[in-house]
Amino acid sequence: MMQFLYKLLGLKKGEPDAELPAAKEVDGPLPRLKAGWATDVGIVRSHNEDAVLVITASHDGDGAMPPLGLFVLADGMGGHQSGEVASSLAARAVAHQITRDFYLPALISQGPDTSRPDLKDVLVEAVRAANDSVADRVPGGGTTLTCALVLESRAYIAHVGDSRAYIVTAEGELDQITHDHSLVDRLVELGQLTRDEAAVHPQKNVLYRAVGQGGELEVDTYTRTIGVGARLLLCSDGLWGIVAEAKMAEIVMNSPSPQVACERLVVAANAAGGRDNITAILVEPPASSGR
Repeated sequence: MMQFLYKLLGLKKGEPDAELPAAKEVDGPLPRLKAGWATDVGIVRSHNEDAVLVITASHDGDGAMPPLGLFVLADGMGGHQSGEVASSLAARAVAHQITRDFYLPALISQGPDTSRPDLKDVLVEAVRAANDSVADRVPGGGTTLTCALVLESRAYIAHVGDSRAYIVTAEGELDQITHDHSLVDRLVELGQLTRDEAAVHPQKNVLYRAVGQGGELEVDTYTRTIGVGARLLLCSDGLWGIVAEAKMAEIVMNSPSPQVACERLVVAANAAGGRDNITAILVEPPASSGR
């Protein structure tokens, strides 16, 4: 498995890299990545502008791969033309490019490929490809886009907009990874609004950066290790903007599986008013089982 990780990340054996997921020899089948997802229109909206795309892969046998997952969440921008088309198109464009440029070459690689770009660069280029696709094919449309490529317990994240990625720690706390590209969040940074004022501001959903607006898109990237007992949560603002973070963490930690947790998160958002479309993706890497 270690040899495949070097192939996957395009490293030479013995080459140091702080982002290399820790690999270990495993007797028998490889531990598996677990994931769940749920999306719902909510109570107020007439249609769902959120899009989810999930790809997971495992390979046991000679040259076995470590567990891998690609998780994409896009929230079509309310008030823009064809938000649901923009979000779906963006999710598919990201998955297409990452599969083509990263996963398929890794499947056929017979050795370290030093020409392969950094994983963060792959993610950024995929999001920019989605930006071009939406701008070309959905004039006036737009969407948030948060995607995570998970290799064993390592998460590589690309982000634009105000959907969010969190680490739910083993202690049951929510650690927000991504930064919201919203007008009110920027005003909070500048000291012109408090967090409490931002939560009720009439323009709290206005974004200053989104996929589909054309031009050279700036994409935020992050790398995190998902520790033992922790989870990775991606969600749209129909969840985090309605359900308190403490309640979200409680639901995750008290649910028997990622799928049940996502379904319960949707129920909680609807119980709190369901004012927007609701989407949650929860990822439990093999490290979370203690293996």
